[in-house]
Amino acid sequence: MGKQTPLYQQHIDAGARMVDFAGWDMPIHYGSVINEHHRVRQQCGMFDVSHMTIVDITGTGARGYLRRLLANDVARLESGQALYSAMLNESGGVIDDLIVYRLANGYRLVVNCATRDKDLAWMERWRAGFDVTLAERDELAIIAVHGPDSIDQVCAHLPEGVAQATRELKNFRATEQEDWLVARTGYTGEKGLELILPASDATALWQALLNADVQPVGLGARDTLRLEAGMNLYGQDMDEEISPLSANLRRTLIMEPADRDFLGREAVEHDLERFEAGELPVQTGLVLEERGVMRAGQKVICYDSADEQCGEGILTSGTFSPTLKHSIALARIPANTSRCEVELRGRPQAVRMVPPGFVRFGKKRFD
Repeated sequence: MGKQTPLYQQHIDAGARMVDFAGWDMPIHYGSVINEHHRVRQQCGMFDVSHMTIVDITGTGARGYLRRLLANDVARLESGQALYSAMLNESGGVIDDLIVYRLANGYRLVVNCATRDKDLAWMERWRAGFDVTLAERDELAIIAVHGPDSIDQVCAHLPEGVAQATRELKNFRATEQEDWLVARTGYTGEKGLELILPASDATALWQALLNADVQPVGLGARDTLRLEAGMNLYGQDMDEEISPLSANLRRTLIMEPADRDFLGREAVEHDLERFEAGELPVQTGLVLEERGVMRAGQKVICYDSADEQCGEGILTSGTFSPTLKHSIALARIPANTSRCEVELRGRPQAVRMVPPGFVRFGKKRFD
């Protein structure tokens, strides 16, 4: 038996099929991945993401420490704001991707559970010289609620003052209410909320939402939703061997001011030159509108503008899209690729290249 979140019994009571996920017992679905996916796109669903690792960073050196640790720049944050960042190694590879929140008294990082040990070790390694305290908050739970009806549903179960502050939140903003943090960040391409709250409060909120007919959603639909939204999965679409430039993370690499020496900066500067020269692979979205399903690990055959084969790529994520009714994928391919074929069942099959990000607010994003 693996580790269990505070909501484990609620999953069992709801008939979830439980699986091992990075050492945690987590629900893969509650009967139908497709139905759960559609509920999020059309109404709303809730996810137990309490397996993720929460680290609070406080002290007079917290800002300087995080400006060194992260490729994005926390100097851009005011209290109540959040940003998405990569944490890079000295070679410019992605150790992890994360969300960082600016709190009233410091910062909060939410990192992936599968990378917990190496993330904490890396953060501790670079703490020397900074007046900071790192505190893992394993007494907290995280419930994410996403979909068109999500904010109304959640606010109906919050105290009036908290509900009002929550309704006023814009994207990548958060409100603190005692031990609760309510934020407008997410992983589905729908509007929604993340609620970080004491584990002792999580069961009551989950049950109240369940009583209001909010659909619990497992890891299966979480994956199809995030891929439709064009969002990376750590360990598949990026890792320590991959430049963030080859994982569509250019926007998270804040190079100004030039004297901010974040970890991996020298390697990123070198990779930027190679990226602009077309020497690094790039991430693209692929669409297969014929029969078949693209899967991670499948080979991509690439052709340049002269229709000459210019190399091979690889599918890093692929699935059937419940919203679009056909297969979609993320792929890493040579920069000079003009068209692609994916090897399915031993034969090449033509696919369309589109920008990563296939669905937003339930609508197709490409022509």
